[in-house]
Amino acid sequence: MSYARFFHDAVAKLKQERRYRFFADLARDTKTFPRALMHRSGEIEDIVIWCSNDYLGMGRHPKVIEAMAAAAARHGAGAGGTRNISGTNHPLVELEAELAHLHRKESALVFTSGWISNLAAISTIADLLPGCLILSDEHNHNSMIEGIRRSKAEKTIFRHNDTGHLEELLVAAGPERPKLIVFESLYSMHGTIAPVAEIARLARRYRAMTYMDEVHAVGLYGPHGGGIAEREGVMDEIDVIEGTLAKGFGTLGGYIAAKACIIDAVRSLAPAFIFTTALPPPVAAAAGAAIRCLKSEEGEALRALHQRQAALTKHALSKAGLPVMPNPSHIVPVLVGDPELCKRASDMLLERHAIYIQPINYPTVARGTERLRITPSPLHTDAHIAHLVESLADVWRSLGLTFAEPAEVLEFKRPGEAAHEDARCTFPEFKKAAE
Repeated sequence: MSYARFFHDAVAKLKQERRYRFFADLARDTKTFPRALMHRSGEIEDIVIWCSNDYLGMGRHPKVIEAMAAAAARHGAGAGGTRNISGTNHPLVELEAELAHLHRKESALVFTSGWISNLAAISTIADLLPGCLILSDEHNHNSMIEGIRRSKAEKTIFRHNDTGHLEELLVAAGPERPKLIVFESLYSMHGTIAPVAEIARLARRYRAMTYMDEVHAVGLYGPHGGGIAEREGVMDEIDVIEGTLAKGFGTLGGYIAAKACIIDAVRSLAPAFIFTTALPPPVAAAAGAAIRCLKSEEGEALRALHQRQAALTKHALSKAGLPVMPNPSHIVPVLVGDPELCKRASDMLLERHAIYIQPINYPTVARGTERLRITPSPLHTDAHIAHLVESLADVWRSLGLTFAEPAEVLEFKRPGEAAHEDARCTFPEFKKAAE
């Protein structure tokens, strides 16, 4: 039997459906980000990255790099073991205290990635609740879905951000049954933001626990970077907050923050935590430095500039008639609606304009909603934005893609302000910069 053909066939099918993933060989530079060097076919090209999840550029922040270098020199490169076998290094203990403080929780637990933290925590928590029913938002991330699947709990799915549907399911479950509502605060492929306060209210009313993924919001929202829950003033009403260190904080790792008894149970019972090597001291120290920085006035300024550049990007693209999918967050999805054209648009941006934006196709998003997902940072200048708009317009014309009616969608919200789906920027200096 030729076993290799099964693997060849699987990959061939992905390529035929335009779902095969090409990895860009990038060399970021701390001094020039979002510019980077791409190594391809023996050549080196200078490009601009427009799809990084290092939303604030904290991965190249001098304080973060300094903390990592100092910890490596003092403690070494690796953790040396699992948390139970010599891997509980002091920078990691300090990081968990920093995270608990950020989210106003009794305790926190750090994992090697956000994907692992969702897999381990959701499955463990649900299995410790007798007869638990998990109520999951239909757009939840793969890591949350895998955590739900790994548990023995029954699950039901509510329509995206539909609190009416969620309430129906909570009523049907009955008041005595343990219930766990699992949702994200900010959905990274759509840019939508959950009605966090309303979900928390329903959880109280129907005696459910809440588990919220703040991966794409921590560091970016709230007066201290605590995420959407902090911005909405409901951190104390969410039972378990999950986050990442790899996006807004620019390093690596995932975590949960909750009551001490919940953290202790997951720490003691989750195989994905128990049998995994701990986060190394240099990474833990760097993450702690990033969190402290983003809690400060410097973090507030970075968040304001980030929101400003995201708003300016949406506004400029929409004014040019490019089909930006509206949302109230920093995510800028531009709808293509076809996997072949989405890949060709991405390739053309790179070949013609030295712009790197990864195509987003099924199964990450539904078929027919393929898109380019753009993530402006505080380090993208107005000149970068102007070049992006001109380049995308050129690609759209070249591929015969449909332009939308030019729209005024400039949004800006200072850190700490309440969220408004239909917020409009009235600051003249931002409008002037976009024109």
